[in-house]
Amino acid sequence: MEIRTTLMGRSAFWIVAVLIAMPTPIPAADIVIGTGLSADVQYSVGRSICRRLTASGTARCEVLRVLGRDAAEPLAVLSNVRNGAIEVGIVPSDWHHHAFRGTGPATFIDIRFDNLRSLFSLHGQPFTIVARRDADINSVQDLAGKRVNIGNPGSPHRVVMELFMQAKGWTEDTFQLADELNAAEQSLALCHNRVQAIVSTVSHPDSDLALMMKLCHARIVAVADADIERMISKHEFFARINIPADSYPDLNAAVATFGVKATAVTSTDIDDDTVYSVVKSVFDGLEAIKQQHKSLRGLSPDEMTNAGLTAPLHPGALRYFREHGMM
Repeated sequence: MEIRTTLMGRSAFWIVAVLIAMPTPIPAADIVIGTGLSADVQYSVGRSICRRLTASGTARCEVLRVLGRDAAEPLAVLSNVRNGAIEVGIVPSDWHHHAFRGTGPATFIDIRFDNLRSLFSLHGQPFTIVARRDADINSVQDLAGKRVNIGNPGSPHRVVMELFMQAKGWTEDTFQLADELNAAEQSLALCHNRVQAIVSTVSHPDSDLALMMKLCHARIVAVADADIERMISKHEFFARINIPADSYPDLNAAVATFGVKATAVTSTDIDDDTVYSVVKSVFDGLEAIKQQHKSLRGLSPDEMTNAGLTAPLHPGALRYFREHGMM
């Protein structure tokens, strides 16, 4: 089942209008958790939460993949949270931030997302640069003058790439070629040497990325310098992240980078008891949730209650955190 919304770009970077999906009646579930169509780890987390809620008899729960069509799946998820089509959405912290603040991709949207409320954050989604080994790209500075896929306009990895370029003082002219391929197309482009490097914002390990590195003879490049440090300090939705050494067969040491957090959000329209039950199912079953994917193993309650959370905490979440001495 899909909740669809259409996004229309008004510039090469920011999405400036959104056609909000109408609420879809879901009689079989009391709580619906939405994730992006391509957000596999978030979907696994949503399923884990639903299993716990259903097994405990607390509520009937369903997790749905939300189609964004123009690749801005996080905004599609948030739109459905805002209009009440789903109770909980799991989205990257930068989209969470921009929607609530009315900045970035939400700058020119005529609707407001000020009814969004935070629940908790989850794993990191590192900004990842993968480069061909024959491209002589050993650091981020080496990307200048190379053929790079910066991502299709409006996509999550393009949004982060634009901020990365701003931090470096770069434009598209910095590169020999700034391609705008989507995530599905860039692997072939890298293997055929159309581009020498690509960017991604997936959780690690990622099977598609592992196959790309093997077939295209590529590797992950560290993203860490003074410009990046200043950018992280400037944007509250970013965090320093290390890609663990055991993520991929040829990764012999952890790779430093930065990224966003996956965050769970709801709206002011959802009652406190419902939100409390969702938060309780997560934190009471945290050890089981950590087993859903390697990227979840580092979850800690301290970070989950504050990292990447721009919108105020929902009163139902706050109640659970205070009862358990977490606030």
